Amino acid sequence: MGEALIARLLSYGIYGSGDIRVGEPGEARRQFLTKTYGVITTEHNHEVIDGADVLLLAVKPQTFVAVSKDLSIDAPTSPLLLSIMAGVTLATLEAAAPGWPVIRAMPNTPATVGAGMTAIALGSNADAQHCQWAEAIFGAVGSVVTVPESLMDAVTGLSGSGPGYIAVVIEALADGGVAAGLPRATALHLAIQTVKGTAELLQTEGMHPGVLKDRVTSPGGTTITGIAELEAAGVRSAFIEAVRAASERSRQLGS
Repeated sequence: MGEALIARLLSYGIYGSGDIRVGEPGEARRQFLTKTYGVITTEHNHEVIDGADVLLLAVKPQTFVAVSKDLSIDAPTSPLLLSIMAGVTLATLEAAAPGWPVIRAMPNTPATVGAGMTAIALGSNADAQHCQWAEAIFGAVGSVVTVPESLMDAVTGLSGSGPGYIAVVIEALADGGVAAGLPRATALHLAIQTVKGTAELLQTEGMHPGVLKDRVTSPGGTTITGIAELEAAGVRSAFIEAVRAASERSRQLGS
C-alpha cells in the first residue's frame, strides 16, 4: 500500500521524488524503491521523521511497538501522522506521539490500481488543514470519506473486507457461466466486466442499486428469475451478516 501511494503521488505531481523519504530496513528493498521511483531511502526512521510535514505509517500492526520508539524524538515541529495500520486506535497513536496531529486511515486493496476507497478518522490535534493533506494523499489512490473513529470497524467490515466478498461474487458468476456451458476464460471475462460496468454505471448516474435492478427485470424475464433464486438462497442476508461479522472481528482485533 505504501508503494502504491508513492507511485500515485509522484504520477499526479502531488509530490516530487526528492520530497519523499522512505524508512525501510531491507537494503534490497531500499535500492528497488530508489531505482524505481527516485525517492530518498534510509534504514533509520529518525532520518525520515526529521523535517517531515507528513509521516505515513505503512507497517504491520505487530511492528508498531518497535517503530513507535522512533516517534519520541525531539523535532522542531510535529508532523502529521497518518496511519494505515488496521486495529491501531487513535488513542494508541496519540500516546506514542504526544502532541502530534494524528489521522487514522483504512484504505482497501483496489488502491493499488488507483480505484481504492479510504476512510479517515481525525485525532484530537488534527485540524482542517491536516484533513486536506490526508484527502490529497489518499485521493491519489481513489475516493476518500471522513468518518468518526467509532465507525472504522464498520468501514473495515464493508470496504476493507469488501474486495474479498466481490471476488467471491465474480468467481461464483463465472462458475455459473461455466455450468451453463461457457468456456472458463470467457465466463470470467464476462463476470469481471459485468461487475465493473455495473459499479461504474451506478456511480456515474448516481443511481440507487434498487432502481437499476428494477430497470433490468422485465415481467417473467430471465433477470427476475435469477434474482428469485438469489433471494431464496438468502444471498442478501448473507452479505449483510458478512459485513457485520467482519466488523465485529475488527473490533476484537483492535481491543
